[in-house]
Amino acid sequence: MAAPTPHGVPEGLGAAPVPPDLAKLLRAQLEAVADEVEEEVRRQVPEYARPADGTYRAHLRAGVVQALTLFVDHIADPRGRGDAIAATYYELGRGEALEGRSLDALQSALRVGGLHAWRLMGRTAEELGLDSAVVAALGELAFRTVHEVAEAAAAGYAEAQLRSTDELERRRRRLLDLLLGDGPVSPEAVQDLAHGARWTVPRQVAVVAIAAGADQREEDRPLAAAGALVDMESRPPRMLVPDPEGSGRFGGRAFALALRGRPAAIGPTVPLTEAARSLHWATRALGLMGRGVLPRQGVVRCADHLSTLLLHGDEPLLAQLEARVLAPLDAVSEGQRARLAETLLAWLLSGSNVPDVATRLHVHPQTVRYRLRQLEKLFGDALHDPGARLDLILALRAGELRHHRTFSA
Repeated sequence: MAAPTPHGVPEGLGAAPVPPDLAKLLRAQLEAVADEVEEEVRRQVPEYARPADGTYRAHLRAGVVQALTLFVDHIADPRGRGDAIAATYYELGRGEALEGRSLDALQSALRVGGLHAWRLMGRTAEELGLDSAVVAALGELAFRTVHEVAEAAAAGYAEAQLRSTDELERRRRRLLDLLLGDGPVSPEAVQDLAHGARWTVPRQVAVVAIAAGADQREEDRPLAAAGALVDMESRPPRMLVPDPEGSGRFGGRAFALALRGRPAAIGPTVPLTEAARSLHWATRALGLMGRGVLPRQGVVRCADHLSTLLLHGDEPLLAQLEARVLAPLDAVSEGQRARLAETLLAWLLSGSNVPDVATRLHVHPQTVRYRLRQLEKLFGDALHDPGARLDLILALRAGELRHHRTFSA
């Protein structure tokens, strides 16, 4: 690891009129000054004021001593880089990030410690009768020291956060792959992976299938909010949402904004171990959206289109049903076929109520009766058989969806 190089340090410190012999005197006071600086940091920075165990106290003490040593080394050799000590603070920054403490707390500790150390050592310089130019030069060196260790610590902190985030994402991806895979899902395995991924195991989930887009990586962060597990690199991109019922996560503007206008399908809410089933139906719904069977844009909920999904669950079988049940309509022209099919479906869905059919189709009741007489000739007793009527509704509904898709396209 290369120690970070400080930026913005005042020019000309190498020529500062600081007597090198002063370093020897200050080094002799270093341990006593370290005691006071450590106490001041613990007093002024709440995050460091907790009762210290042996390891934590040792790390804090080492950090203070290292910074003071760097300051004194700069006095002995103003052009020295202090790479070893900068490396120490790089590791200190990494440790703070891994412990979950904030970078602000660390930077505050460095400022407080640096200022207090300067006061103590500056007082020594004044007691020795050094002139104001030397004292000012010491202040410049103090600034340089605080700057270097703060920059090194910040770099270490950022590196640890990046690695921690990447590792967390990898663990969550493995968890998502387990939940949405083809094999059986072991609750024990889920618990183990969820613990490592810092993910609270929910009782129920829903899976969202999202239309693929070119800017997928930019969307990982917003879509992963509120505990969702996201894989934008799969085909289609997918997101598992914990406890979706009543959470409001699928409602409102925030969810749509997170999707950046891309079409998406929300699978049914299922127990956690059945998440793959929710993905199956979400993916099926997304495919039907692309074909225009379901709305092409926006967010489609599978729960609102269960009959359509059921109809298209086995499309070759559906085609056979249509061909067999609607065969009588092959005897009429294409124009008549569409009108008769529309009238028959409306009649079956309205409970055979002619006025309701006329209102729904915006035609005269007499027109409906005329068409029904034609249908009686074509279908005969099948119009009054409960089983046949159900088959007719399914076949006619599938035809209606296909006609809507063609019209929309």
